[in-house]
Amino acid sequence: MGNCFADDPQEETLPKLKLNIMGNSIKPHIDRAEKTGTCNLAKQGLDEVNAALQRVTGNLRTLDLADNKLSSLPPMIGSYNILKHLNVSGNRLTSLPAEVGNLKKLESLTLNNNRLTSLPHTLCHLTSLRDINLSHNQLKVFPTQLGGLKALASVDLSHNRLIEVPAAVKELHMIELNLNRNSISRLSEEVGDCPRLKVLRLEENCLEITVFTPRIMKHSNISLLAIEGNVFEMKTFHQLDGYDEVQYKVHLQ
Repeated sequence: MGNCFADDPQEETLPKLKLNIMGNSIKPHIDRAEKTGTCNLAKQGLDEVNAALQRVTGNLRTLDLADNKLSSLPPMIGSYNILKHLNVSGNRLTSLPAEVGNLKKLESLTLNNNRLTSLPHTLCHLTSLRDINLSHNQLKVFPTQLGGLKALASVDLSHNRLIEVPAAVKELHMIELNLNRNSISRLSEEVGDCPRLKVLRLEENCLEITVFTPRIMKHSNISLLAIEGNVFEMKTFHQLDGYDEVQYKVHLQ
């Protein structure tokens, strides 16, 4: 008697068929990227980075992988040595490969709306990085590895699970730091020592009024301080030492 539950030979071809269909759908994008240096693979339903992208490692400047189903990035991502803009927002990433740190020309790194719980130390090697968007992730530890990146202009860490801004924040060179909607209850006054910080957003956290010391209020370069939605009433803010100097800085909605 034959085995009525024998494997259907058609099933064996399904993964290959899926791969071929996926490869065919992104081939025009790869071909275009070879000519333009820009590859837009957003909203393609990708669950992995296609190996065909290796064809353009030498001339790719912009790679958009937003709004796919990626749970990881392959180590080969570090081989795009002239890449300037990388967008992997709206995926399922929980971590990044250490090889991301090889992207020495990278200027913008967009990682919002993922599931990141940690970041590789190698981010400290991204010496050309200007903007990094890490909002809407699951980070619990402030990324001090961004310290020393002299080109840094904007860091968005809003909508994460941070509870503390450590003293090492003073090593960061960004102009704007967005920490809105975390669970921050401890803010090191060294944030006032950030050499280029102009905009500090701290709305919807767990901060007491006492964290706003004269070092932040009077002796920093901060020109906009967004603080609504913490565990103090705004009417008590005027009692702080340095209020007269800082009142023009406070952003009220």
